[in-house]
Amino acid sequence: MLTPAALTLQHWLSPAFPTGAFAYSHGLEQVIARGEVQDAESFEAWLQDILCFGTGWQDAVLIALALDDGADFDQLDAFALALQTSAERLQEAREQGAAFARTVTQITGRPLPARLLPITVAEAAAPLGLPREVVIAAYLQAFVTNLATIAIRHVPLGQCDGHRVLAQVLTQLPELAQDAAFARIEDLGNSCFGADLAAMEHETKDVRLFRT
Repeated sequence: MLTPAALTLQHWLSPAFPTGAFAYSHGLEQVIARGEVQDAESFEAWLQDILCFGTGWQDAVLIALALDDGADFDQLDAFALALQTSAERLQEAREQGAAFARTVTQITGRPLPARLLPITVAEAAAPLGLPREVVIAAYLQAFVTNLATIAIRHVPLGQCDGHRVLAQVLTQLPELAQDAAFARIEDLGNSCFGADLAAMEHETKDVRLFRT
């Protein structure tokens, strides 16, 4: 059953919320330019890797840790910063986190410091009292949906293929969120080296459609 808390979280993680997520491609622009993502199948493979072995998993575990009782948000934010693999990844997490914190502060009156996005979302969501797997799944849905909209426009996949991939990937979120909800700091890791290198290469482009 939807509750006011769940609807609040949906609002914060919706495309309408002004974090500027549409301006960040998470390196997808670069792999499209290389021809490594050129159809629905290659996009789905790339997205699943990012979700399960890259930033998706990493952010999910960080959110779980930040939702622990008595979590040290400053320490976790510093740890999240150290995990960023490139200047663009840091820019993406920092700028969206700052925009998220600023808007939540303005609409709720609750001062929220600017931190990297997963830590900011967790700190904002903590008083909602939602199960951590719900917060994680909603965060991941917003993350993959934004990437799917980029692929729909810029591969271009088109609406049908793009949403078919998204629908398939979304079926994995409940299990992934459940696993991350019980993960500890030693479970953090990132093995998407190709995506990380693409993000680094994107930093050097003179002309870019996306900020990352």
